Amino acid sequence: MSCRFVAVWLALYSAVHAAEPVRPNILLILADDLGFSDLGCYGGEIRTPNIDALASGGIRFTQCYNSSRCCPSRASLLTGLYPHQAGIGRFVGAPGNQPGYLGHLSEHSVTLADVLGQASYSTYMVGKWHVNDPGPIKRGFEEFYGFIHGYAVNSWEPGMMIRRPDGRPTRTYAPGEYYATNALTDYALDFLDVARTKNRPWMMYVAYQAVHFPIQAPPALTETYVPTYERGWDVLRAERLQRMKTLGIVPSDLSLPPRSPIDDLAVAKRHGSMTADGMNPAWDSLAAKRRADLARRMAVYAAMVETMDTNIGRLVESLRQHGELENTLILFLSDNGACAEWEPFGFDLDSAKFKNPKPGYGIDGGTPGAPNILREGDALKAMGGSDTLFSYGCAWANLCNTPLWLYKHYAHEGGIRTPLIAHWPARIGKGEWRPQVVHLMDIMATCVDVSGAKYPTTFAGHDILAMEGRSLIPALLNQPTEPRTLIFEHEHNAAIRQGDWKLVGRDVLARDGVKRDSRWGLYNLANDPSEQHDLSADHPELVEKLSKTFLDEAHRTFVLPMP
Repeated sequence: MSCRFVAVWLALYSAVHAAEPVRPNILLILADDLGFSDLGCYGGEIRTPNIDALASGGIRFTQCYNSSRCCPSRASLLTGLYPHQAGIGRFVGAPGNQPGYLGHLSEHSVTLADVLGQASYSTYMVGKWHVNDPGPIKRGFEEFYGFIHGYAVNSWEPGMMIRRPDGRPTRTYAPGEYYATNALTDYALDFLDVARTKNRPWMMYVAYQAVHFPIQAPPALTETYVPTYERGWDVLRAERLQRMKTLGIVPSDLSLPPRSPIDDLAVAKRHGSMTADGMNPAWDSLAAKRRADLARRMAVYAAMVETMDTNIGRLVESLRQHGELENTLILFLSDNGACAEWEPFGFDLDSAKFKNPKPGYGIDGGTPGAPNILREGDALKAMGGSDTLFSYGCAWANLCNTPLWLYKHYAHEGGIRTPLIAHWPARIGKGEWRPQVVHLMDIMATCVDVSGAKYPTTFAGHDILAMEGRSLIPALLNQPTEPRTLIFEHEHNAAIRQGDWKLVGRDVLARDGVKRDSRWGLYNLANDPSEQHDLSADHPELVEKLSKTFLDEAHRTFVLPMP
């Protein structure tokens, strides 16, 4: 072989491979039960400077959807499928008798870690798994720290977490030092150090326990938010909406909708929080002691959000220090809308029931309708500590979802719309908004797109369902995207979105189809994102068309038949 030929070949090889983009690292951050407008960069009053910085340096979506509840959303995010196709249409637990309700990930699905691992990515996870056995290691992740079973943890209790695989190094914390959000980040940083010893890109899935109940946060930080929330949800909802208009998230002429309905009227009746019209109460109608208790609950929630933000800042700073930030695709979103369980005053769990937990097992089985405790004096100031396991109630959840209707569990916008922030300086713009309709199941297709991975047709001896999601890259680059139809279902609440039209109803599905005399609402989300102007009577033909399309899609994606 002549020297001239070798020189030409090397030049051509260098030119081709110099043009090849370096495969990015992928950092996927999932918040738990975060409201649509809680973040500062989405109009909220909560301090989130690190997430806001990612937003100003990247892309924010205004119409990203999730699957209405913790485990269905996680199943969808991990697999790129609708949650029912992934086997978790309702909740984890004992196997169901229909493919959409197995209670665990279907053998006909693959996870992000399964797919990226086949493309020579290192794969790591910390936090909340919540898609049942087998756990993260058997579903493609190389390292894991967090909890595999249960929907939540006592954030001050290290015994609920577990390290996998067995025998890996673990951290120790001095008495009183442990806090789950900090610890999850500690381990994520440890895993990044491991990844840096390998000559390959990595994917890190950080599934924070924040801000699922029980809401808990450092007392000193909580104290800084108390004056804000003593002003009440009515004032703060109006202020949020005005900031959202200024940011351009919602139409400038959008009116603040009425307070959303109480989540569980029977519980509200038992606990004395029922109102004459069944809607969340006016703040000024409450007694002073009740307002003080509620303000403290929301202050703890806000402090929990800020603590998560601080820890995200730790992750970003590590990437910056190691020269990785430029070519790391960071995606941040929430698994569902804010949690309303179950009435305006919130509830409290018995902390004694969660002492000496089994490692890897979080809280699983808080009783619906658990009572709330009205605290005063020192007990009020202690809220958010290790012996206080509580929620903040549906009226504050209404604030968190401003200006959207309803909450987690429902198929209305307050249940299924999530903030989505993408940050990738090497490829996407800065500080821009995207109105494209996207879904968290699009993350699988995005990871396949940017990594060069191949999504399999078979895996571990099983046929694999085709991806439902689409790559986010065209939307991130602000390229035209094809129209799409999305359906939603959880606990008989259902919706379909096609273009700007949305058909939605509460408790409308039966085992094999739509319940008799079900009430569907029809909304044009382009000018009515709060779902306040039902147009079903004006467009009966569209209601019929969309409901038929929903049923066809529901059968195709295993929503129907139900158990």
